[in-house]
Amino acid sequence: MVDLEYIAMFLNTLTPKFYVALTGTSSLISGLILIFEWWYFRKYGTSFIEQVSLNHLGPWLGGVENNNNGNNNTNNSQNNNQQSVPECKVWRNPLNLLRGAEYNRYTWVTGKEPLTYYDMNLSAQDHQTFFTCDTDHSRPTDELACVPSAVMQRAWRERNPQARIKAAHEALEKDPECATAYILLAEEEATTILETERLFKQALKVGEANYKKSQSTQHLGAHYEAIHRRDTNVCVYVRRRLAMCARKLGRVKEAVKMMRDLMKEFPMMSVLNIHENLIEALLELQAYADVQAVLAKYDDISLPKSATICYTAALLKARAVADKSFPFASCRFSPEIASKRGLSTAEMNAVEAIHRAVEFNPHVPKYLLETKSLILPPEHLLKRGDSEAIAYAFFHLPHWKRVDGALNLLHCTWEGSPYGESAVGDAPCHAFRMIPYPLEKGHLFYPYPSCTESADRELLPAFHEVSVYPKKELPFFILFTAGLCSVTALLALLTHQFPEPMGLVAKTFLNTITSPFNFLVEKLEGVLPSNLWHQLTRL
Repeated sequence: MVDLEYIAMFLNTLTPKFYVALTGTSSLISGLILIFEWWYFRKYGTSFIEQVSLNHLGPWLGGVENNNNGNNNTNNSQNNNQQSVPECKVWRNPLNLLRGAEYNRYTWVTGKEPLTYYDMNLSAQDHQTFFTCDTDHSRPTDELACVPSAVMQRAWRERNPQARIKAAHEALEKDPECATAYILLAEEEATTILETERLFKQALKVGEANYKKSQSTQHLGAHYEAIHRRDTNVCVYVRRRLAMCARKLGRVKEAVKMMRDLMKEFPMMSVLNIHENLIEALLELQAYADVQAVLAKYDDISLPKSATICYTAALLKARAVADKSFPFASCRFSPEIASKRGLSTAEMNAVEAIHRAVEFNPHVPKYLLETKSLILPPEHLLKRGDSEAIAYAFFHLPHWKRVDGALNLLHCTWEGSPYGESAVGDAPCHAFRMIPYPLEKGHLFYPYPSCTESADRELLPAFHEVSVYPKKELPFFILFTAGLCSVTALLALLTHQFPEPMGLVAKTFLNTITSPFNFLVEKLEGVLPSNLWHQLTRL
């Protein structure tokens, strides 16, 4: 009891300056923790304290071992299910722009770099894969400096654009019929679409000659087969780029014909997603029947989906409802009318198609509805991510605007009707209600991947605010430290301004906290022998 008296005496002798120092120091420390936690959450999307607790304190508490022992029987079934869920694979953008004629122009005007180093490094790897073969490595060292293919292989690896262009000119000096050198110059040195098209035509002339030559010798061995595979990649790439140049220059019908011929001649190159270029060109021609025919072929359950496939299907369904020029469209979609008569079959199909598209990529509507600003699309994209949404909206927003009322239907389905749930009958009016939480089982697609944010941050420039789905709630420890910092700062301020009353409050608070403990000690002293404390201290 003597110790408690000393403690009480010590607390009574504390001055208000002590409480100011105590609360001020607590506020400073909690504020620093709050700043660090907020920075860590913004960068990595999780709480540092929570992550440390789970990774390091969890095993000490035995939770991880128990979970591992209890989950041994279910690991095999979970692994089998996870094998069917695709990882966050980065794909080449089928509609990627030209560096010299488009990306560099943006840099000249704004002073901002539209491409990240990670994105350009992926393109360099693609070019090495497409335009080089193993035979380029098998030559003697003294011959590599004189071989144009070896020079171009070095050019694709260069980080400096001027060094790449210089190497391409060097390759053309050694061999005026180096197709890959023309490709690099068309991509990076040409500053206009017409100049780019001219260089690609030169590359095509040389590439087709090499393709025909290697086609007749591909069966002679692996060496010749690798050369033929490279020449095939060159031809397909150049012809596709020429079709895109024709599309950019307004010769859309010519571009459509070139794309159809390319898909017919090289059906095994479907991995390049040339059909997405064809869909965009057909939408520009407003050839909706042809677009539907392409979707019927590629919107198959066995084929990988994309935002272009899902949102184009939704656009065609919305056109049946919203576009007055469509033969079966009675009027523009209106939530008021739908609330009175219910959804028609066409409207229900359109809403379901939009739900399906939004579940696949929930970032697209923000750009189509122009609630989020667009930037130039990257050269690579992540399916179901913000990068894919930017790439789709950048090229397809005019097509949605052309269909009168399509964006109105998307808006009503996306944000919901202002008249409540009954505005569209029994159907849900908010697209997010049809999207399952990413940790749960997907509705129409596999669960939404959790790695899209980090991959998109690598693909998209730093000046763009990456769209994140689902919106992450602030971790508990950020809220806790924010509250602790605010409360202690307020107490420090009050104690500094009103020292006597706050000192009295602090003493009263401490006495209130210690009174139950004092009461318990008094009861124990009344029950236990008086000399028990001395016996315990001797032990």
